[in-house]
Amino acid sequence: MRACGRALGFAVWLACAAMALQQPSPDTLLRRAIELHQAGDIPGAIAGYRAYLKQSANSVMARSNLGAALSKAGHYEEAIGEYRQALELEPGNLPVRVNLALAYYKTSQISAAAEELSKALQQQPSNRQAVFLLADCELRLGEYKKVIELLAPLEKESPNDKALIYLLGTALIRDNQPAHGQLLVDRILREGDSAEARLLLGTTKMNAQEFPEALVDLKKAAELNPQLPDVFSYYGLALLSTGDMAGAASAFRKELESNPNDFVSNLQIGVLFKQDQRYDEARSSFERALRVRPGDPAVRYQLATLDLMIGNVEQACSKLEQLTGETPQFVEAHVSLATVYYRLKRKADGDRERALVLKLNAESQAAQPGAQMQ
Repeated sequence: MRACGRALGFAVWLACAAMALQQPSPDTLLRRAIELHQAGDIPGAIAGYRAYLKQSANSVMARSNLGAALSKAGHYEEAIGEYRQALELEPGNLPVRVNLALAYYKTSQISAAAEELSKALQQQPSNRQAVFLLADCELRLGEYKKVIELLAPLEKESPNDKALIYLLGTALIRDNQPAHGQLLVDRILREGDSAEARLLLGTTKMNAQEFPEALVDLKKAAELNPQLPDVFSYYGLALLSTGDMAGAASAFRKELESNPNDFVSNLQIGVLFKQDQRYDEARSSFERALRVRPGDPAVRYQLATLDLMIGNVEQACSKLEQLTGETPQFVEAHVSLATVYYRLKRKADGDRERALVLKLNAESQAAQPGAQMQ
C-alpha cells in the first residue's frame, strides 16, 4: 500500500514536471506577443503582453507595446494606464510620453494631452510631432497665443508647410491678429481655392462682424471639405449670427457627427437645447464641452443657468458665486447671480450684485473707442 502511494506521488511529481517543461519562458511569451502585434493580431498581442507582464511586471518595453496594442484596439483608457505605469518605471522615456499624450488626445482629454506634450518638449524641443500636436491641443483649448508662440519660430524655417501655415493662420485670426493672419491666408490661396483658405477667410470676417460675408465663405468651405475640423462649427456660428437657428443646429450636428467632442458645437447646441427646454440633452452637451476645456467660464455659466431654469436654485447659486469669484469681470454671471439672490430672498446680496453690474457696464462703456470723460 505504501509502495503504491509512493508510486502515485512520483507520478504526480512527474506530471507537474512535464507541465512545467511545457510552460513557455518569459522570453518566448514576449517574442510571440511581438510577432502577433507585427502580424496585426491585436487581441492575440494584448493577451501575449499581459501574460508576459505577469512574470516581468517591470518591463517598460512590454508595457509600452501593450499600450500601443490597446490604443490600436480603441481601448484608450486602458492604454493610458499602461503608458502611465511605463513612465513611472522610466520617466524620461520620450516615445512613451508622446504615446500617452496621443491616447489622452483621442479620448478628448485635451488638457492632459497638452501637459504631457509640454513635458515632452522640455526633453526634446525639436520634436516636431510634439510641437504640432501641442499646437493643435492649444488651439482646441482656445489658447491661441500659445499656438502662435509655438509655431511662429517655425514659419521662416518651413514657409511652405501647409499644416503649419494653416494652424498658425487659424491661431492668429482667432486671436484677432487679422493682418498677419491674412498674409498666411493669401499664401494658402496661391495654391488655389481650398476649404482651409475659405474657413480662415470666413473666420476673419466673423471676427470683423461681417456675418453675411462670412457665411458665404464658410458655406463654401463646408462644400469643399465637409470633414475639415471646425468647418461646420464656424458655419453654425455664422448661421446663428444671421438669425438662422434651425440651420445653425443642423450645422452643429454635422460637426458632432465627425467630431463628437468639438467644443464650439457642444457648447452652442447645448444652448439651443436649453432654449428648447431639452434640459437633459443640454446638460450632456455642456458636460462634453467642459471635458474638452475644463474650467471654461462660458460652459460653467451655462450649467449654472441650466440649474436655475430647472429649479436647482441653491446649486445655481453655488456655481455662480464660484464663477464670479474666479472671473470678476463676467457681467452676465453677476446678472444671473443677482437673480438667484432675489429668488433666495437675499435682497442685500442681490442689490450688491446689481450695483456691481452697473459699475462693470459703466467701465466697459468708458473703455470703448471714442468714449469721453464727462
